[in-house]
Amino acid sequence: MPVATKPVLTDALLERCRERAPLYDRENRFCQEDFDELKAARYLLMAVPKELGGAGLTLEEASLETRRLALYAPATALCINMHNYWVGDAADLWRSGDKSCEWILKEAAAGEVFAAGHGEHGNDIPGLLSTTKAERVDGGWRFTGRKSFGSLTPVWTRLGMHGMDTSDPAAPKIVHAFLPRGTKGCTIKETWDVLGMRATRSDDTILEGAFVPDKYVARVVPAGVAGVDAFILGFFTWGLTGFANVYYAIGMRTREVIVEQLKTKTAIALTRPMTYHPEIQHGIAEISLELESIGPHVDAIARDWSRGAVGPDWFLRLVAMKYHAVEGAFRVVDRALDLSGGFGMFKKSELERLFRDCRAGRFHPANSALVHEIVGKLTLGISPDEQPRWG
Repeated sequence: MPVATKPVLTDALLERCRERAPLYDRENRFCQEDFDELKAARYLLMAVPKELGGAGLTLEEASLETRRLALYAPATALCINMHNYWVGDAADLWRSGDKSCEWILKEAAAGEVFAAGHGEHGNDIPGLLSTTKAERVDGGWRFTGRKSFGSLTPVWTRLGMHGMDTSDPAAPKIVHAFLPRGTKGCTIKETWDVLGMRATRSDDTILEGAFVPDKYVARVVPAGVAGVDAFILGFFTWGLTGFANVYYAIGMRTREVIVEQLKTKTAIALTRPMTYHPEIQHGIAEISLELESIGPHVDAIARDWSRGAVGPDWFLRLVAMKYHAVEGAFRVVDRALDLSGGFGMFKKSELERLFRDCRAGRFHPANSALVHEIVGKLTLGISPDEQPRWG
């Protein structure tokens, strides 16, 4: 089990987030009131070390807070996870003695909001490859490209992103940088009208020679898995573990909702509620069995990372955990809709929203195709950078 820690979130705050969640979804608007309350409650500082003004939570501890919030407002938890994974990554580096990203922690403590700028059309390996061009210029880098699934669009002040420098075609590099909001050559295009997780407001960001000074460049590394260092592995770990906790929480909330519904659901052929129907009991058992396998898997990854138990198979373990959590949670919400007997189809049903929100998890990296490629290659001892050759 995860270690116990003093909760960052109060029950009253969480209940207000739950009340607003269906409104944000229905109106397809950003969770601004949630964000304002959570920022005031210092939720965005939970991973900042105590020495720098935060709560100093490890990934193991922060995971529980992400999960708690997601039980009440999954879209809110998801979008703010994009900020927390940058801060958590920088905090882990700082604790290890690497102060190269200390500025992230100091800026977060001062109120800056970090967002994710990895999503790109035509790139299913975000973070390791890029369709965005990075060009070296005096004092920094210029970026040209288009980022999708931007997260926190109305409120971010630092866009964590990456681009590819191909000035040496034989040795392409990935440049990881943080773009200040308001930078010339950066525009937001409102594209966010999607199936689920609508309150994240993840519009596109268009970069047209946008300049980022060297002080906001975190890493310049070889493209692909060959360039993975502690910084890159850290944001993947914090990001994917956060994703997994959000979708695991959706599964747990789904069980709560369907169980309560079934306690009052009746049928003409029964004299007692549907909870006494053997097939209903079977279906609920399937849901609980699924959830029982997800929780320990997610907790193990968060615990091992926080305690330094990271081996050469870490990337395999990480993507497998995220995949297991999302796929298992989707099976839970899909089964719950079966058991709801049609009521879950109505917009006023929380199950309908949870179903749509959960489906979004399959779009998050790593998607199914990439997971199977990574796990298959690593299990066989093949570098993930290896390209297939036939004949």
